[in-house]
Amino acid sequence: MGTASAGLFTWLFGSWEIGLQALFYCMIADYIMGILCGKKENKLSSDIGFKGLKKKFTILIILTLAVMLDRLLGQGWVFRTLVIYFYIGMEGISILENAARLNVPIPKKLKDALIQLQEGNKKEIKDQDTIDSK
Repeated sequence: MGTASAGLFTWLFGSWEIGLQALFYCMIADYIMGILCGKKENKLSSDIGFKGLKKKFTILIILTLAVMLDRLLGQGWVFRTLVIYFYIGMEGISILENAARLNVPIPKKLKDALIQLQEGNKKEIKDQDTIDSK
């Protein structure tokens, strides 16, 4: 059963490498942080918790779509990597926002790095467009 589960996991999500590990960590940490914030603010709700789980499940569906697209195109993990980085950025920012709600100071450079990760190469593309338009 364990081998079959591992095979299914790998088929759905690709290899269990650091990017995927980081995404799973961020998704779990964000969910836990949401629970802690809900408890602190006396807004703990099963409806809100279920909504959070639906969001995480949807992220995993989008990830499997990216994996299937990469397999179809046969060019390596292009879309999978893009999706993983985007959602690590999004989940990481949410973790920092929840930490701020819990009165935990946030390192600005960490937030900036997560925003850059989520946005990808937009800044580089913008800079490149400026150079080309001269």
